[in-house]
Formats: sequence, structure tokens, C-alpha cells
Amino acid sequence: MHDGREPAGCVLLAERHYGLIEGIRGLLETVFQRVFMVADDASLMDGAARLQPDLVVADLSLAAGDLPDFVRRLRIHAPAAKVLMLSAYYHPTISRSISSAGADGFVAKRAIGTELLTAVDAVLAGQRYLSRTASGQ
Repeated sequence: MHDGREPAGCVLLAERHYGLIEGIRGLLETVFQRVFMVADDASLMDGAARLQPDLVVADLSLAAGDLPDFVRRLRIHAPAAKVLMLSAYYHPTISRSISSAGADGFVAKRAIGTELLTAVDAVLAGQRYLSRTASGQ
């Protein structure tokens, strides 16, 4: 990982915003040997099935309002992958929804620079991670 350990294998990053995906990619490249990027749900599910990544980092908006089904489909396509969700919005109900849907973690987009690598380490170690960023901070 980013603390001097051997890099993890593969991460699949799903994000619609080009500027943001490049920044996230740069952070993930410090942890993973391979970073693959997609921008839509269909490409994410196809990539998950083909690549069998160690981690999927996905924008919550790709779930199109049905987060439990989204996570379930990811688990079908890549059963061993950890799932870390990103959201532009933070509210305790979002964290609870992400956790109850079966995702391994959640990072608010405004906290990516400070929390993403911590979250990656946590979920790869089998722990849950929920963004520490509080609304209004």
C-alpha cells in the first residue's frame, strides 16, 4: 500500500467527471499496480467481470437510485472485490445507506485528498470505512 508495503494488484475506478477521475487515479496509482477507469454503469459491470479487481471505487451517482442492487450486481461480477463508494454529498443517511447496501466504505468527494488512501487501506484490510467529513465542515 502507500505506506511502503507491496502495491495491491488492480483497482477499477468509476467516475463520470474527467477532472476528478484523473486526480483520484493519481492517488490510486500510489497504491495499485494497475488502475482502470470507466465512466458509466455498463462499463463498470463489464470491467468488474473481466478484470476481477481487488477494489472497485465508484461514484454513488452510478447507482441510479438503487444502491443495494448496484452493490449486488458488483458482487456478482467481482465477488472478491472490495467496494468503496464516493459521493459529492455527505449526510449521515448516505453513510448508513452505503453501509446497509453492502459496500465496504464511503468517502465524501470533498475529503478524497485526506481520506481516500486511508479508506483504501481500511477496506483492503477487511474493515469498513465511512467518511469522517461532516456536513457543513
